[in-house]
Amino acid sequence: MDALHAACKEAKEQRVVFIAVEQQGPRWAVKADALTAPQHTIGTAVYDAVREAVIRLIRSWEIRPDSSAGPVYFVLYDVDGEGRARELAAALHAALYGDLEPLTRAVPPMS
Repeated sequence: MDALHAACKEAKEQRVVFIAVEQQGPRWAVKADALTAPQHTIGTAVYDAVREAVIRLIRSWEIRPDSSAGPVYFVLYDVDGEGRARELAAALHAALYGDLEPLTRAVPPMS
């Protein structure tokens, strides 16, 4: 927990979006907090894309239904494996800074 708090504090000091992966027993959580970046805004299109991706992950049972889809704090619970958690964290981070392509690759739209 000390490392998590230190990383969050550093994000606040640098005024950037905080992103973390956290092992929770055998599963993982992805966390993003835009409150650490007070001047950063998340546009409607980005928020909608992230929200839709979270809904797809919930509907596919890849994350728990009590995961959070923002608008400024995002948590994806019960991710299966560190690799997948890191992939989702990187995609979420890119999306929150306006690059939706990694999120689209990580969580493709349902056809």
